[in-house]
Amino acid sequence: MQARTYLQLSVVTAVVTIVLKSAAWWWTGSVSLAADALESLVNLAGAVFALAMITLAAQPPDEGHPYGHHKAEYFSSGFEGILIIAAALGILWGAADRWQHPQPLESIGIGVTLAVVSSALNGAMAWAMLRKAREVRSVALEADARHLITDVWTSAGVVAGLIGVMATGHQWLDPLLAVIVALNILREGVHLLHESSAGLMDQALDAESLAKVHAVLETFRQPLALRFDHIASRVAGQRHFVDLHMHMPASWTLGRAAALRLEVEQALMAAVPGLRASIQLLPMDVEAHAVGEENLI
Repeated sequence: MQARTYLQLSVVTAVVTIVLKSAAWWWTGSVSLAADALESLVNLAGAVFALAMITLAAQPPDEGHPYGHHKAEYFSSGFEGILIIAAALGILWGAADRWQHPQPLESIGIGVTLAVVSSALNGAMAWAMLRKAREVRSVALEADARHLITDVWTSAGVVAGLIGVMATGHQWLDPLLAVIVALNILREGVHLLHESSAGLMDQALDAESLAKVHAVLETFRQPLALRFDHIASRVAGQRHFVDLHMHMPASWTLGRAAALRLEVEQALMAAVPGLRASIQLLPMDVEAHAVGEENLI
């Protein structure tokens, strides 16, 4: 299945879990279950927005966006992070009110059962989405999957707390658990915002991918007496970019140099999936100046 299909399934799953968790909240009056239901509402909004951004990111380059629309996925990650933080603040507000005005819980067994069922649905969906996200390197899909995983842990904590209320009769456990839930999802929201901002700031390739780039260049450098410098990389959603200068003997013909450049670019793109390589040809005795730190091989 494509990434869009997984997000469509995520939307359906979010709707189902909202119904289940809202019913659990209605039966019990638990503020921690209300917090859990609110997070599922955030899941729904995040999945819908992620679906829209993945659709946009898949659009081919055009006159106004010659490098494509891959960065659209980072907007999805950032938007979901903002929603999570807003939900966490709402949960803290509700927990504070319940702490000041405690209320007895009812039908806890039904609430626990519905929470467990919804958590199982989210867990299965998150596992499938995370595998697909790693396969296609989708930032939006991974963000939605990690949010679902957070939701699973949230539901697990809520269930444990409600069982504690049943066993001890301590009603204060319910708002306390809601606070813990809020702090947990607040942490996840901050993490998503950080990841989104890093992508929008043209973050370099990860260390493993850069090592592969250097390894490929080394296989050409020694036997052909070449020199590579001004190596710059960036990540834009599923697409990775690397630009560099390739210095060769001045006696080479343009045809030979161009053929070798194509060979190097193809080797780089084969070594790093999703990479687009761009190489500028220069004679060995010519130096070019680029903004930023110079990398030599």
